[in-house]
Parts: sequence; C-alpha cells; structure tokens
Amino acid sequence: MKQGLALRVSQQLALTPQLQQSIRLLQLSTLELSQEIDRLLDENPFLERDEDEAIREAFGVAQDDTPISQGDRLSEWDQTQEAAATDPQEGPATTASEADGPTEAQPEDAAWDGDGTVEVAPDDSEWGVEAAPRQSGEETASATELAADSVSLTEHLHQQASGLRLPEETAAALYALIESLNDDGYLEDDLPTLARAWADDDPATEAQFLACLQDALDELHDMEPLGVGARNLAECLQLQVQALPSNAQTQAAWRLLQEPMALLARRDVKRMAREVALDEDLVRQAMALIVRLEPKPARRFAQTDRLVVVPDVLVVREGDDFKVSLNPQVMPRLRVHDVYASAMKGQKGQAEQLSQHLQEARWFIKNLQQRFDTILRVSATIVQRQHGFFQHGELAMRPMVLREVAERLELHESTVSRVTSGKYMATPQGTYELKFFFGSGLGTETGHSASSTAVRALIRQFIAAESAQQPLSDNQLSVMLKEQGIDCARRTVAKYREAMRIAPANLRKAI
Repeated sequence: MKQGLALRVSQQLALTPQLQQSIRLLQLSTLELSQEIDRLLDENPFLERDEDEAIREAFGVAQDDTPISQGDRLSEWDQTQEAAATDPQEGPATTASEADGPTEAQPEDAAWDGDGTVEVAPDDSEWGVEAAPRQSGEETASATELAADSVSLTEHLHQQASGLRLPEETAAALYALIESLNDDGYLEDDLPTLARAWADDDPATEAQFLACLQDALDELHDMEPLGVGARNLAECLQLQVQALPSNAQTQAAWRLLQEPMALLARRDVKRMAREVALDEDLVRQAMALIVRLEPKPARRFAQTDRLVVVPDVLVVREGDDFKVSLNPQVMPRLRVHDVYASAMKGQKGQAEQLSQHLQEARWFIKNLQQRFDTILRVSATIVQRQHGFFQHGELAMRPMVLREVAERLELHESTVSRVTSGKYMATPQGTYELKFFFGSGLGTETGHSASSTAVRALIRQFIAAESAQQPLSDNQLSVMLKEQGIDCARRTVAKYREAMRIAPANLRKAI
C-alpha cells in the first residue's frame, strides 16, 4: 500500500459558542430569560445590573459650566437644610458630578488575548431602557403581587374550620380532608381508602378513623363554597341543590341528579321526563336550575398568577398608523463591570479563566441586544402585514406564514419560529402571542385566500347571533360561509368550532 498526501477543500457549517447562545436566547420566553440572566449574574463576576445607576442629564456634560440661577440655589439650599434637620449626623450630600472623577479612554493593548480591546466598549454597558423614577410615597403592585395576596381554597376552609367546636379527632380528620382536596375542590380518595392508609392494618383503628372521617366530611359539606368535598360531579350538584329552598323545582332537580349524568348532558327532556315521571315543563325548569350551579367549587379560588402574561412588544395607535416598541419592563439593564474589566489589562496568560468570563459577559450583552432587535423587527413586520386586524379586529386578519416574514427580513424560517414562540404583543385589540398572527388560508370565490383566524371569528359571530331554540349545525355554518364566498367544508367547521371550545348544536339548544 502506497501512502501519500492530498489536499481537499470543503465547506461546513460550525456553530460557535456565541452563535449557539444567540439561538438559545432567541427561543427563551420572558420568564426563562429572566432566570437565565439571574444564573449568569451569579456565575459571571464581570456581569452586573445597571438599574441602580444615577440617571444622567440628557443635555450632556457641556452644560456643567452654566451658571445656576438664584432660584435654583435657594431651592438646593432648602433641600440641604431639610436633610440636615432630618439627620443631624449626616453631612452635606455629595452631588453626582462631584463624586464622579474625570475618566479617560484606555488605550488599546495589542497584548490583549480577547477580542483586541481592553477598554469598556459602548456595547458593554448601559443597554436597556431606563424605567421612570417612582414618585415619593408612590406604591405600585403588580398583577402577580395582587394575585399572591388572594386567599386559596385551603386557607378559606381552614379559616372556617377554626371557628368550629369539634372533638380533637374530628378536627384532625377535617384538617386532613381539606388538605386532600384537588384543585377543583373535589375529594378524589374515598373514605375507606384514607382510613386504611392511616390505620396501619389495624381493623379497630380503621373503623375509628372511618367514623371520624365521616363526621368530618359532613362538616366539610356544610362549608362554603357549596359542593366542596364532593366525590363526583353529581354529588357536588346535589349538595348545592340541598342548600336551596325546597320547592317543586328543586325537588325535580334532585330527582334528575339521581339519574346518570349522561342523560342530563344530552338534554333529552322527553326521556328525562319519562325516567323521573315528571311533567316536561317542570323538567325543563329543573334542568335550567342545574345549569346555573357551579360544577367546580374551587373555581373562584384559583391562583391567577399563572394566568398573568407580560407582553414583550407594545403596539400603540397613532392616527391611522401603529407604533411598535419593546416593553421596557422586560428589557434588563446589564453591563460589564468596568472596574473588573480594567483590572484585567495586561494580565495576559495569568488569568485565562477570568478572561473567558469577560468575553462571555460581552457576548451575552450583545446577543441579548440582538434578541430584542430581532423581536422588534419581526413584530413590526407583523403589524405592517396585519394592519387590517389592528384596525378592525379578527375578521380583517390576512393569511400569513412564517416564510413571508422570513423572506421580508432575510431571516431563516426557524429564526422567525423561535421569535414567535412564547412572545406576546399587547395591542389595542388585546394581548396575543406572536404565533396568533400566522395562519393558513382558505380559498374564496374571488380567487384570494381568507385567513383561518378570520373564518373562526366569522363562525363565532354566526353562533353568537343564532337562535337559542334552533342553534346552527355545522352543515348550516358551512353553507353560510359559502354564501360569504368562503369555501369551508363541514368537517373544517367542526374542527374550528371544537378548537374554540364551542359545544355542538344539540348542547347549545336552550332547555
């Protein structure tokens, strides 16, 4: 075998660590990005927040020699005297201009082992948006803070239980039942199972525990909200009917709830009347009463903090146009620690790990800025393409796919997909995920396409205007769409209706 050397030229794509970090930051949501920033702040000593920095004057340092008016001098003297009266031990405050000494630009050092610079670059500091200063005495609370102050179902029940005079064993059993409720307020485990788990295979103890649990369950069923502690939907509704004044309607509702729930769900009045041997009109009244009951007792105690959405982009109407801007609340202010960065000068070969941290800090700030710039560019294109939606609502939505935005901005479709995932836009029409503005099109008689979002809005509009006694079927909705020039099959109508969580016609019919 003869050995030899050969030269071959080839091309391959290599993802650098900086590019990998840029792609990863792009697909993170606002919450995930905040967690990533907190992690890097803990790990990288060169990265710090810039939120506590004093606000700089907009007119620049050129105005430092401008004489101060007599009124300003008196105002400053009054503030100094007031501060001294409040704290006699405190000396005169030092102004920002006195505290900050003159700074000189650091010369370039050819021996630097990073990207060729040792001074703090403009991109290394002060990136983000200044938040408006809070006024003196002003107190603001976010939606998550307000949600955190709400009382949960468990706390509400424990408060009621604390006012009851119960034997020690029954009180302990009631506490255990309250802690065993699920998010809807139901008791999923039956009492024998709970008693068996606490009795350690002792029949006598198990019987004692079962009796205590039964007494505690009776107390729980009498608590507010009505229906809490039920084992199933039928029992939940029965507990609520029991608390109502006794009359022919409530008695009929009680008898209906003794039947299988499947019959009640189908709203077959005639069959239900035969099963319970009651008049059809009375059955309709009883079914109308049952519909008004609460199937999930814990609904109003649900924690709303998980439902809070912080938009990444803000869209504000300005005449006939719309201004697109990033939300200052989600834009972090980060910078490279200038003292640590300056100390690295001339340390070639002595602090390789610190040099790597400095480079990572710079990369992170630049990638973070690129992330928000890309989000803003994509959002501006969406607003431009869907201008009709922002003026008239969902009925004016146009069909749009990722490829259109990618070609317009000279980006890859995967990049646009990452930008639109988990990012939200606050508009005059409401807050929507960026993916909401993308949708396929359905053919029309004019040869153009109608957005699937607009078709769903039109279906919802038809159903909202339908007769309660004769609701529209999927086939009728399909025919009505064809009259509007939209070719939409019955199966497509059913798919859109189910996606909007709208019940079929037989369940929408008034009792």
